[in-house]
Amino acid sequence: MKKYRNFLFIIAFIALLVSQYKVVMPFVYKVVSSDLFLVNSNDQASQIAISTPLTDIAFHYCNDFIKTDLGDTVKVTFPDKAINSWTLGNYQYLISAEISITGADTMTSIKKYACRITYNNGDDQSGINDFANWSIIGISGLKDN
Repeated sequence: MKKYRNFLFIIAFIALLVSQYKVVMPFVYKVVSSDLFLVNSNDQASQIAISTPLTDIAFHYCNDFIKTDLGDTVKVTFPDKAINSWTLGNYQYLISAEISITGADTMTSIKKYACRITYNNGDDQSGINDFANWSIIGISGLKDN
């Protein structure tokens, strides 16, 4: 058997490649092209910046979260509107804005941030004004590197 070890390895390797090509990949393509991962939603993604009532609410909830996260040791001044806001589809939003932070040393710095937030109730918009129905996925740009 030691004599044919390399030959058996090559045959097994070829069999693995052929099974991947003929069995596994067609199955993967069939699953990907199906509706298995399709999310039906009235909120469609947009590559251009938009401003809707939902993006305005998302902006205010991001600001509330930032104010709570930074605490009472600093004074934070928020603008009236975000610089840009995008819908990522399925009620997920990306908000870009800048804030003015005044620390205990009375030094003021202006920081830009990006906030990704999701409205959890989907097409049911009866609870858009309740922060419990929103989830902050992440905020970047506020912490010093």
